[in-house]
Amino acid sequence: MDTGRVTLFDSPLFLGFDHFEKTFDRLRKANEGYPPYNIEQIGESGLRITLAVAGFSMNDLDVETENNQLVIRGKHIEEETAQEQERIFLHRGIAARQFQRNFILADGVEVTGASLNNGLLHIELQRLVPEAKIRKIEIADQPVQEKIPQAIDVEETSKSKKGK
Repeated sequence: MDTGRVTLFDSPLFLGFDHFEKTFDRLRKANEGYPPYNIEQIGESGLRITLAVAGFSMNDLDVETENNQLVIRGKHIEEETAQEQERIFLHRGIAARQFQRNFILADGVEVTGASLNNGLLHIELQRLVPEAKIRKIEIADQPVQEKIPQAIDVEETSKSKKGK
């Protein structure tokens, strides 16, 4: 057990249960890198996220944007035929696990499409570059200060009204 950090299993009440902590750490770390992905810049304002999702069909995948986040979920939908029900795995090395990957989208980035090809899910993004707004400033024939109304002295005004 790592002595540099404090965990729930450090309590004397959990003596002998440290193997659970190691199992939890292994499970957490195993899911951090699945599925692997690339982020590429395409041209000036295009981006592409590519995820390796071999074994997933289009029906197994879900791509959504929620609160400035791109959320990609994969879950195998089991539809067993009569022939597949008779199947017994002697060794199952291909994982059939579900996953969820989240990417935070910067302001001005929009998802423009997604495609699945040869086990790779490609998600196309576009950075919207705002057009430069040109504002014309009018040139006056008199100084700007003369156009600003002069401040009114409230005390002077009230004294002149009392004197009347």
